[in-house]
Amino acid sequence: MSSEFLTQTPYNTNHSSPFRFILSHVRRHPWVGLGLIIGAFSNAALAAAVPGFIGQSVNAIEQRQDIGYVLLMVVGIVLSQALRAVLQLMRNYSSEIFAQRFERDVRDELYASLLGKSMSYHDFQPVGEIMARVTNDVREMNLMMNPGMNVLIGSSFFLLMPVVSAPLIHPDLLLVPVLFLVTHLTIQIRFIRRLHPIAQEVRASFGRMNARLAEALDGLQIVKGAAQEKRESELFNELADTVRDRYIEQGSIEARYLSNLLLPLAIVLSYLHAITLYEQGKINSGDVVTYVTVMFLFGFPVFSTLFSLPRIALGYASAGRILNVINAQTDLDQNESGHEAPITGEITFEHVDFGYGSGTPVLHDITFTIQPGQTVALVGQTGSGKSTVTKLINRIYDTSSGRVLVDGVDVRDWKLESLRSQISIIEQDIFLFSRTVSQNIAFGEPDAPLELIEESARNAQAHEFVMSFPEGYETVIGQRGVTLSGGQRQRLAIARAFLKNPPILVLDDSTSAIDSATEDLIQQAIWKAAKGRTTILITHRLSQIRWADHIIVLRKGRVVAQGTHEDLLQSSEAYRRIFARYEPAATPEQATTNGAERD
Repeated sequence: MSSEFLTQTPYNTNHSSPFRFILSHVRRHPWVGLGLIIGAFSNAALAAAVPGFIGQSVNAIEQRQDIGYVLLMVVGIVLSQALRAVLQLMRNYSSEIFAQRFERDVRDELYASLLGKSMSYHDFQPVGEIMARVTNDVREMNLMMNPGMNVLIGSSFFLLMPVVSAPLIHPDLLLVPVLFLVTHLTIQIRFIRRLHPIAQEVRASFGRMNARLAEALDGLQIVKGAAQEKRESELFNELADTVRDRYIEQGSIEARYLSNLLLPLAIVLSYLHAITLYEQGKINSGDVVTYVTVMFLFGFPVFSTLFSLPRIALGYASAGRILNVINAQTDLDQNESGHEAPITGEITFEHVDFGYGSGTPVLHDITFTIQPGQTVALVGQTGSGKSTVTKLINRIYDTSSGRVLVDGVDVRDWKLESLRSQISIIEQDIFLFSRTVSQNIAFGEPDAPLELIEESARNAQAHEFVMSFPEGYETVIGQRGVTLSGGQRQRLAIARAFLKNPPILVLDDSTSAIDSATEDLIQQAIWKAAKGRTTILITHRLSQIRWADHIIVLRKGRVVAQGTHEDLLQSSEAYRRIFARYEPAATPEQATTNGAERD
């Protein structure tokens, strides 16, 4: 299985099937499993001892023996059930610990797998669906183990007790317990086969509902702005109704659980059989009481399996959904043994083509070279492929054909961690975490001291507004930075890049939400930071374009021109058209003069 990153986990689990995946996690805790079996057996054995004590008491009373013998039987019942209670407390306590550890291990493994997946995988996965698997599906696997498997194992021993005990009373009494056991197991197999596909639908419908919910909440501002609350509510209700219907289908199957009818029939037959043997003089009255009471032990597996089997079916379906994520192949791999070295900053594109997924290519035969320390501007109309070009440099995506080289080495030959740790990209759509300001700035350098964090914020012109917050750098900002203005978010992102101090810096329209006065200050900081490092600018700000050492013009995914600002004004019609959008009255000569005057 290829993956961008595999976090260090102690798990060596089998991903070939849900059953083997579950079993490999269970094997990680063998002593708990052994304790569970011992506890389940002792529970059934001590429960089966009670009918024996009762039968002996009935015989003693009937034969008018010393009352002391009866009291001895009572003491036997009390002591056996006290021991049973202690053992069951230990069993259930250890079973719950095991289930919680099982859930933790599966969630850790799933989360590590998700972090390792490439962006090409995540681009087509609804966030809500993924969240449903990480949270609810993993929780279902916990419930599958406890109470699901815990109760099922316990009930299995209860099924065996009447089969073992009955022939000890009289061999003929084995008939009804065996008939019940065979019929009950047949019903179980049929029940599981009908329940499994419904359980899969229950989990899948819940995932779809959760995906719709996450999408609506993420786009809540758009929903409210378009006054579509009612419509979104109706769409969500339709999915919620589907989940309800799937649960009703599951309940309908459970309601037709035939073992509920089989149990009273077995009790009646066992009683008639025991009376027949009693009249024949083959057993005494105490044996009749013991046998019929033992048959009531079948009641626990009948009622408990109706509870435990749906839990196991849902957990098994969830395991399949989790494995679908873990086993998903990605286009990128970590390349742990790849090239690893300090980057000087040379970037080369050689006849690069690229398309998202299996869609139409968005880049065609891209070829250019950026020298170490150069500041290069990528310009072009919206949709021309500027941001996509930068995402190929640090292998967020891989090329469809052609090569991207950093310092003369194909990026696919680099160790991915070494490559990405030396490249900072400030996206147009700024993402900030719901953490403190200092934690957001230091995200790429989590051990950075506060002094360096503050220095980076000052260089990004962010220190002043950060200190205006009540708790300064310890202020917790909302998810995605919604409590900040667009300009504030961008300045924090720039501070984050400054702190990382990368050899290659990519600024994807990173000053679009900043006013002109602040932009002038940040621009000075950017040029200062750009010295000695390769800087790629994606911008519509003419002042930034003019300052670039080299300009690459993109149109419909192709390089149509490249050169300096002055050269392109003279030689490139595409560049002049882009420039004319901002200075429509200027001739090429005037535009050049105006740019020089501003600089």
